Amino acid sequence: MVTSAEFDRAFYHPRYWPMWLGLALMKLLTFLPLKAQWWLGSGLGRLLQATLKKRVHVARTNLRLCFPEKSEAEREALLRDNFNQTGMALFDSVNGWWWSDERIQKHMTIKGIEHIEQAKADGQGVILFAAHCLMLEAGARVFGQKCPGVGVYRPHNNKFMEYLQVQGRLRSNKGLIPKREVRQMVKALRSGEVIWYTADQDAGRKGAVFAPFFAVEEAVTVTGASTLAKLGKAKVMPFFVERNKDNSGYTIEILPPLEDFPSGDEMTDAVRGNQILEQLIRHRPEQYMWLHRRFKTRPQKSDPSLY
Repeated sequence: MVTSAEFDRAFYHPRYWPMWLGLALMKLLTFLPLKAQWWLGSGLGRLLQATLKKRVHVARTNLRLCFPEKSEAEREALLRDNFNQTGMALFDSVNGWWWSDERIQKHMTIKGIEHIEQAKADGQGVILFAAHCLMLEAGARVFGQKCPGVGVYRPHNNKFMEYLQVQGRLRSNKGLIPKREVRQMVKALRSGEVIWYTADQDAGRKGAVFAPFFAVEEAVTVTGASTLAKLGKAKVMPFFVERNKDNSGYTIEILPPLEDFPSGDEMTDAVRGNQILEQLIRHRPEQYMWLHRRFKTRPQKSDPSLY
């Protein structure tokens, strides 16, 4: 488990200077009021939509596949809103990493924390079954104020970015576990820890099945949540972080633990997990990470790409 951020003197090398400059600028922007940040972030989102053509294509394709019942005009409106929210999420991340505890607490609301408290009182670990909403970084910091936990993450390829994300995510949480270190996750759960776990992205065929997700009948779906719940003897609780509609801050909602999960059948659990994720995402679809190629892996390797 990663429990500290390791600073490398090599970060002073000139090749990192542009990143230091960007870091200084973002730290200055954290002093702005939240509504001013999100106004700037919305403008940044419009700029991203105008320049990141490949990502626009990915997001537009995902929305077309997932919401065939919507008109093209409705999907385009959702696309624009999603990019605005994506720009705003940059500030959510740096706020989560660098705001003081007091300032974070002024802008957070947590619902359902009693479910976690009950599980801990029963001596059980908890898997927070989360969707890749855009506010996860801020959500982790907010949640850690009440109940420090452990995050499952993908180490960054850039060493400087790895240092920044680990340092930021450990501001109010206990540690981070690389996503392939299943034994560490099981050990943490059996010790009664709370783990953040996301199962809504395309991670390839290994350890996955093909189950319905939105209107896509065969979407690659990892089965790790049911495996971890079984091996870690843990409760699984759906979890979502959202930006409040009035721009006042963030709300985390933790739902009651799932009954009969795992069921003993990984396909049944995968279908149920996708249904839960879909419900969470439909609550605030504009705040979901649609830029990811969710349906990259096809049922048959010979199947044409959806992108």
